[in-house]
Amino acid sequence: MVDSPPNEGMEHTIEFAMDRSNLYLEETFTDLKSGTVKRFTPVLPDGSVDKGRKILFLGQTSVYTPHGPLPIQNVIPAKELAQAFKRFPEAMQQAMTQLIEEADKIIEEADKMRQEKAAPIIQTPESRIIVP
Repeated sequence: MVDSPPNEGMEHTIEFAMDRSNLYLEETFTDLKSGTVKRFTPVLPDGSVDKGRKILFLGQTSVYTPHGPLPIQNVIPAKELAQAFKRFPEAMQQAMTQLIEEADKIIEEADKMRQEKAAPIIQTPESRIIVP
């Protein structure tokens, strides 16, 4: 008799249930140059506006690097669309600064690990031989 893998015969299912208490209508605004501002309007399950929750704004852009485009996004603290457009540059700069800081930390940790690996550890056993 052949042993079967532990998961054989079992169905792999993923639950794709939506959180009906956290629904948003997504609208996209772009200048086709610098980036995109998305407005997320909270809605009820019937599609009507949920006035008990705040509208959210998200800014998105891409920075081009030698390795291709790097997507950047950040929440924009705003109450209305015009304010979100005005605060877009500041939010993107803040996201870029945070990205650079995180990258610097990763590089620093990698350099530290590389140095630890490269440093030879010399262990010499204690010898009882005495050379005159």
